[in-house]
Amino acid sequence: MKKLMLAAAASLATVASPLMADEGMWQPDQLPSIEKHLKDAGLKIDPDNLTKLTEFPMGAVISLGGCTASFLSPKGLVATNHHCAYGSIQFNSTAENNLLEKGFLAKEFSEELAAAPGSRVYVTTEVTKVTNSIKDELTDEMSGMSRYKAVEKIEKSLVADCEAEEGYRCNVYSFHGGLEYYLIKQMEIRDVRLVYAPSSHIGKYGGDVDNWMWPRHTGDFAFYRAYVGKDGKPADFSKDNVPYEPEHFLTVNANGVAKDDFVMVTGYPGRTNRYRTSAEVKNQFEWRYPTFRTILHKYIDIIEQNAPEGSDARVKYASTLAGLNNAEKNWGSMIESYGKGNLLERRQKLEADLEAWLLDNPAMKEKHGDSLAELDALIKEDLKDQAIELKKWGMSRDTLTGTADRLYRLAIESQKPDAERDPGYQERDLIRIKESLKRMNRRWDAEVEKALYKHFVAQYASLPKEDRVVSYDKFMDISNEFNATEFNDKVDNMFAETELTDQEVRLNWVGKSVEDFKNSDDPFIQLAVATYDENYKKELEDKEQSGEFKKLRPQYMAAIIDFYKSQGKPVYADANSTLRVTYGNVKGYSPQDGLSATPFTTLEGIKAKHTGEEPFNSPINQLALINAKQYGEYKDSALNSVQVNFLSTVDTTGGNSGSPTMNANAEFVGLLFDGVYESIIGDWDYNPQLNRSIHVSSAYMLWVMKYVDNAQNLINEMKVVR
Repeated sequence: MKKLMLAAAASLATVASPLMADEGMWQPDQLPSIEKHLKDAGLKIDPDNLTKLTEFPMGAVISLGGCTASFLSPKGLVATNHHCAYGSIQFNSTAENNLLEKGFLAKEFSEELAAAPGSRVYVTTEVTKVTNSIKDELTDEMSGMSRYKAVEKIEKSLVADCEAEEGYRCNVYSFHGGLEYYLIKQMEIRDVRLVYAPSSHIGKYGGDVDNWMWPRHTGDFAFYRAYVGKDGKPADFSKDNVPYEPEHFLTVNANGVAKDDFVMVTGYPGRTNRYRTSAEVKNQFEWRYPTFRTILHKYIDIIEQNAPEGSDARVKYASTLAGLNNAEKNWGSMIESYGKGNLLERRQKLEADLEAWLLDNPAMKEKHGDSLAELDALIKEDLKDQAIELKKWGMSRDTLTGTADRLYRLAIESQKPDAERDPGYQERDLIRIKESLKRMNRRWDAEVEKALYKHFVAQYASLPKEDRVVSYDKFMDISNEFNATEFNDKVDNMFAETELTDQEVRLNWVGKSVEDFKNSDDPFIQLAVATYDENYKKELEDKEQSGEFKKLRPQYMAAIIDFYKSQGKPVYADANSTLRVTYGNVKGYSPQDGLSATPFTTLEGIKAKHTGEEPFNSPINQLALINAKQYGEYKDSALNSVQVNFLSTVDTTGGNSGSPTMNANAEFVGLLFDGVYESIIGDWDYNPQLNRSIHVSSAYMLWVMKYVDNAQNLINEMKVVR
């Protein structure tokens, strides 16, 4: 594996103010610039070590493409959250053999199960700044579409050159809204297998009731293993493959942590919005979140009504429901926190202060011009169409429509040279497309899908005629007076006649010509063909607007960065699914006046919550161990029990799930899996008093593995210290 030390501290990095020392999801190359704060917080290793992606400890931190994970053994053993492995556990489950219910443990390599199709382990190996390669091809005079296409063309060229080495996946990521661009190269391990997952009565203890809440008692952990060909290179699943041997893996500290300990989380946080404008904040919290939350309520209700508890359909939608419930609660907290706080007022003040600062600094005014006003005008134009688009969103949620649309688009794009195809439809994407087609049947049920489709299209049909999709209405026989009975009959017939429910049929459409699609008598293929031109026209309009944002957003961010630097405030990029490091200390918090939360929960809390019914249904053998006070070598003398979950001040968001939590010596002490309810608004705002992340302790993980699930074979595989 090629080794690369990242360049010296990025030009945008500044030293954070002491009052905000824990804030920030830092790019690894920025860490030397905040060395004092890291050392003051308790870090013992050299911060420079954290900039070396292929050396210890960063070489042990990996991405799952949506969650984070880490290597914990020389044989490719991967630790992540139970909820991150949930899709693979569900994929291997049936109503008769429900691994979500009873858990799973492979005692031998041969017993390990293939993860859900499309599962990946990504090992970051190189990060290259490519800002100049992209910006040198752009001019201020470009239209939005010209700019969009120019950026896309350069990105595809950079990716193609990077992926010339087989077994790697490369992507270009923008930072600060497009002010900077980085090319990131990752080894893509395609053979991923499920090794161990405790019962959901441990891995999801507390369920949606406890989600985002404290105190928490959830064993949110599971293990995969990465496999490669005998030559050590990534390969498709094969019985002849061998466990991947990473250059680095983390040592597990069985003690967990103590109050005030330094901790850091390295991972791949998804998206934050801490530099969005006041207009975007107001729209998101006062319209989009509340409106979308109402839609999610109905989405969840329809699934639950049509997939009863204990049915195979409910197993198929277990992962979907978990995600929907998570989002619903997340947005509820966002709305509540926004109502209690003054985020909008502070963003408005920031913009007023920025404008005043620019007027007082002629050189900066000349440099940045009217970037905020120009961006604000574009944002207002974008927000006007959102209500219409939200109802259109609902009409295309069914799996069959989406599958047919994607297959037809693939046929159209395949007529072009590979370099000219739209991203997502190039040769590099074919494996992923096929794997998504393979996943469908274990996550799809006809009765559920029909119910969703009928409800959401009825919502769409309430739009004025001029706001609807003409070609869709014509195909589905929707007139100004929507006739639900006739429409529902048509949907029933389409579901009865389509062959896309058959996996082999779906896969056979890959590679077929445009003419084949036009001649098809499959109703969903016909729908895709009929609506393509109109939908593609809207896509081009969206790209035009996106190109305008690619011009104005970085101009605004450049002004914000200069303004913040003049005040000595921290400058870190919003999260964008790239590798980041965040640090802090083990610490409780006060969620409201009169309440103070300690930073630990223990085994006794599991027993206290146990009701015998979901979601507080602890395994009987775990309760027996707790009653017997069988703590073994994992007892925390300060707690007189085994620590289960703990709080810290690290700054995290979605995508960080499964991230290894490390102590001052970069030893594994747990897994980040959640945040407290009051900190969910952290995607948009940062409050040092309320920002707390929740971790499952390594002590509880090992205790469950040894005493509850008899997974001693995995403990023996890891390097465990005290």
